Amino acid sequence: MKKYKSQATLFLEKLKSQNPQLEQAQREGRALLWDKPALSPDEIRRNQLAKVKQRAYVYGND
Repeated sequence: MKKYKSQATLFLEKLKSQNPQLEQAQREGRALLWDKPALSPDEIRRNQLAKVKQRAYVYGND
């Protein structure tokens, strides 16, 4: 019995076979935009101290 593959799977397999460096480019793009180094405890503390408390009614003009 042949294993079923959806049209989306077939499309992606064909795309990756035509463009072998695609996955590496995707990983590089993700690293550029999303994968950030973890914050040190000192940076976390500084970020918490730098927060400004929001007023109860932010639309007031006083």
